[in-house]
Amino acid sequence: MVRALLTQASAVSSPFQPRLSALRRLKGLARDSDKNRSVISSHDAREVLIDIVFSDTGSSELSVEALAVLVMFQLNESECESIASDPNRVVYLSRMLFHSSIEVRINSASLIENVLSGTRSPDLRAQISNADEIFEGVVDILRNLNSYPRALRIGVRALFALCLVKQTRHKAVQAGAPATLIDRLADLDKCDAERALATIELLCRIPSGCSAFAAHALTVPLLVKTILKISDRATEYAAGALMALCSESEGSQREAVSAGVLTQLLLLVQSDCTERAKRKAQMLLKLLRDSWPEDSIGNSDDFACSEIVPF
Repeated sequence: MVRALLTQASAVSSPFQPRLSALRRLKGLARDSDKNRSVISSHDAREVLIDIVFSDTGSSELSVEALAVLVMFQLNESECESIASDPNRVVYLSRMLFHSSIEVRINSASLIENVLSGTRSPDLRAQISNADEIFEGVVDILRNLNSYPRALRIGVRALFALCLVKQTRHKAVQAGAPATLIDRLADLDKCDAERALATIELLCRIPSGCSAFAAHALTVPLLVKTILKISDRATEYAAGALMALCSESEGSQREAVSAGVLTQLLLLVQSDCTERAKRKAQMLLKLLRDSWPEDSIGNSDDFACSEIVPF
């Protein structure tokens, strides 16, 4: 049945409706079970679906139905590169982030994340992240579709994958990613919160990102609150972001101290958290030493903050 449906869906000379019906039947089967997805994948379905998504862009319904099926499968490296290496395909996916259908927008972001994660070439990843309005589209999904759990999950993953490309991180800042990430952080589950915090730390590594996060009133208090609350990784990313912010701004230092960062960091240094997180905490304590309340300075040497281990 799967072979017949794939043949019918890919038959360019066939009428539109039977092709659409075949894609919808495949989507239903793929959603039903892992076993069904395994059977569909074993018949080179991904290659067929990629061709339909990008060859039938003139017939929007065929393209979006094929996209809905395709995002249920993990692409291999050659399939990812076949998309990433074609500027027209990248532009098409970027444009679909603004589709009138919420599902299509989310599926487009999902495929973008899938392709970025599966592409080893830095140049190809940069080609995707440099596409016009791709950051705007992903950030808009996070900003305006927060009532859809899948939109938040896919949006965070796509934004993180895009921000791994160093040379285009400024585009994320221009698209409003800093404020959106801070506004949505409390709505995310553990894994997605970790990704969001990792993205925040990445964006804090560029001056425009640091400035944008520092300008948001909730950034520093929220990062301080996150320490030791979600996971070891989340703590590490939050401490790294705070380190970047406090290195650039005395205002951020004062905010952090007011939010109780000293207690959090001292607890972190003594915790079972990762060594990298502890090193970041020690560095941040050293940086904030001049901002410590006077009554805490007498006990500060108990925490070995003078011996800082570099990253």
